[in-house]
Amino acid sequence: MKMDLNQLMKKAQKSSFYRGILNWGLGRTIPFNKPHGLTVKSLTDDGVVVKWPYKRKNLNHIKGLHACGLATLSEFSIGFSLLRKLDIRKYRIILKSIHVDYFYQGKTAAIGKFEVSDEYVEREIFKPLQLSDTIDVTCEIDIFDELNNKLATGITVWQVKSWEKVKTKL
Repeated sequence: MKMDLNQLMKKAQKSSFYRGILNWGLGRTIPFNKPHGLTVKSLTDDGVVVKWPYKRKNLNHIKGLHACGLATLSEFSIGFSLLRKLDIRKYRIILKSIHVDYFYQGKTAAIGKFEVSDEYVEREIFKPLQLSDTIDVTCEIDIFDELNNKLATGITVWQVKSWEKVKTKL
């Protein structure tokens, strides 16, 4: 049985069972993230909450959450939210750059919450793409731990273009 990804994400908004299926699928399609345990904890029409667990594989030499993992949490949370708003059959996004400022050593799980409105996507992505083959979109996310300490701020720049304009083949 093949399920439409948009349908699965809609069901995952209200059902922990379907969120489990979604997380299982994300672990298989993004194998880099699987060992680190990134999981979608909740979904809305405009955003996502992603958790990165405090576990041995995710720790640095002083037993705090690793900086690169916090960067990955930033990238994943924003990229996932953007892809939900775009038709992934029509638009390709690629991370162009990432900058992360770190504020506090994470000693519990980290939480990334990112929201993007339909109005933002229309204004910052769809309208500019009418005038250009490719655009850059800058997004910012704050990462907190479970005690509400601000761990980091991630700023990502994404290149967005229509698949029709992509010159390299998959």
